[in-house]
Amino acid sequence: MTPQEAYNKALQRGKRMPELKPVISKDAYYSYLYAKYVIEGRFILGEPAISKNAEYSYWYAINVIKSRLPDFMHNQMILGNNEYTKLYIKYIKCIKCIK
Repeated sequence: MTPQEAYNKALQRGKRMPELKPVISKDAYYSYLYAKYVIEGRFILGEPAISKNAEYSYWYAINVIKSRLPDFMHNQMILGNNEYTKLYIKYIKCIKCIK
């Protein structure tokens, strides 16, 4: 079973499916989607895969965590040098201004 198939199965059932988490967690995109649309919260098992992709890390911070990324993801993000790193840094600064 692929991460896409596992995610689609969980989405169709509309609930967490612990037996599918190891498959979904191998892919950054489907880990992000699983966290956002199925769990509606952090998907800790999928965070290592998400952290390897700046785009999905950014969206994970904005749409799932709604705050600063966990330390290991945050550190990886700020070491990057791409448009999503810059957007993430602006987002973090904005959060600090609001608090």
